[in-house]
Amino acid sequence: MPGSNASEDFDDDNSVHGATRKTLLKIKGFSEVKVEKIKEAIQKCLPSTSGFITAMELGHQRKRVVKISTGSKQFDSILGGGFQSMSISEVYGEFRCGKTQLSHTMSVIAQLPKDMGGAEGKVAYIDTEGTFRPERIAQIAERFGVDPDSAQENIAYARALNSEHQLELLNTLSKEFASGEYRLLIIDSIMNCFRVDYCGRGELADRQQKLNQFLMKLAHMAEEFNVCVLMTNQVQSDPGANALFAGADGRKPVGGHVLAHASTTRVLLRKGRGDERVAKIQDSPGLSTLAVFRNDPDSSFSDCPEREATYIITNGGISDPDKV
Repeated sequence: MPGSNASEDFDDDNSVHGATRKTLLKIKGFSEVKVEKIKEAIQKCLPSTSGFITAMELGHQRKRVVKISTGSKQFDSILGGGFQSMSISEVYGEFRCGKTQLSHTMSVIAQLPKDMGGAEGKVAYIDTEGTFRPERIAQIAERFGVDPDSAQENIAYARALNSEHQLELLNTLSKEFASGEYRLLIIDSIMNCFRVDYCGRGELADRQQKLNQFLMKLAHMAEEFNVCVLMTNQVQSDPGANALFAGADGRKPVGGHVLAHASTTRVLLRKGRGDERVAKIQDSPGLSTLAVFRNDPDSSFSDCPEREATYIITNGGISDPDKV
């Protein structure tokens, strides 16, 4: 762990409680006895540290969840209203499918009132590929009637130079998120730096270990600060893959099982006819719930029997085809 004191990586009692004893022992001046006393003190301060709560209590906690629109009603419908806070969502696909455009669009929408599909919060954007464009934010802001300067001011942007820097940026954000003003974290894209820093099969185990640490930190922040995390991801060719685990063209998201298990909702983006793009839900804990809703004529999901949605990319960001 970088640094010589706890303040560099731990911002409150919850973050200390979530750290392992092994991690705390790496801090300069921390002995096993001191770590044990800290853990005992945290358990007394935080009632929730007993480990178990009732399902009803969890339900009350999840009432804090907000949904952020994608900019497309069709896309939103297969997500149950948009991408949710307190979880990690992943969108993956080949180039020019709209991953970065979706990131830009949601960066503006997240600032909107909740009745407009927003979350009334600020946005943090970690760019690993150098594809973020402030001018796109301005264009999208005009579509939603938001002052372009205000929209840009509410986005905290950082360019990740490597995988270590990417983790450092995340640690910095945890301090910013403690203010409660942020509702969306974009990482575009999650695997780019890891693929560059760890190349070859000999480094695969190290890469996955570092990636797992990053994702665990990400999940903790999403839950603790009620933030929606949206990661974009690249694809790789796998000609021998079964169509169940890869696309019809033999492509699959990079990152392996570590990334797959970390993503609460996973969406495949692909090219459709002409200028159209297609979003398909690959994995989501709400799938079974949506299946029940489809049989309910009063449900808002009943008009979307398929788990696919068509969208287009306009000057104003992601939108429905009939809005060109």
